[in-house]
Amino acid sequence: MPNDLASRLEPIVAEAVKAAGFDLDSFEVQQAGRRQLVKVVVDGDDGVGLDEVASVSRAVSATLDENEHVIASAYTLEVTSPGLDRPLTQQRHWRRAKFRLVKITPAEGTAFIGRVGHAGEKSARVLVDGEIRDVGFASVAKAVIEIEFKQPPAEDLKLLETDASALNAATTEPKEEPK
Repeated sequence: MPNDLASRLEPIVAEAVKAAGFDLDSFEVQQAGRRQLVKVVVDGDDGVGLDEVASVSRAVSATLDENEHVIASAYTLEVTSPGLDRPLTQQRHWRRAKFRLVKITPAEGTAFIGRVGHAGEKSARVLVDGEIRDVGFASVAKAVIEIEFKQPPAEDLKLLETDASALNAATTEPKEEPK
């Protein structure tokens, strides 16, 4: 029942989250005694602060109340942002991790740590031991942000910015037509 309920509620909740200016990162409905526990994880390009979580919580609660015929029981709503230990599984996760240190475990090969640069549709540019690698999302078994307690080295950021500028220039240069 909760999974069927989740599939009916998810588009309704996703719309409310999007209207609030955020992405629905995950959605889950669990049975908790006589109540339903509705778990909503939201994310945004600039992260999500406590005030924003409260605002999204009010919006989602209002939407669920408007659609009480769908949930048809008492519920507890839990709205949160993803933790730092959330795996990078989608392109937007990689984009939002720009300049962060990430531990990458490839589907084949040894795990490595690199700093994320530009994230494209199918891969991200990652600075590993002073060299920029193109890491395809499909080749990654797991990737998680590494906690840092100091600012990243300026030279690393400069290399990643230069690489991103070169990528942008290569994709926006006008192509000459054959004569």
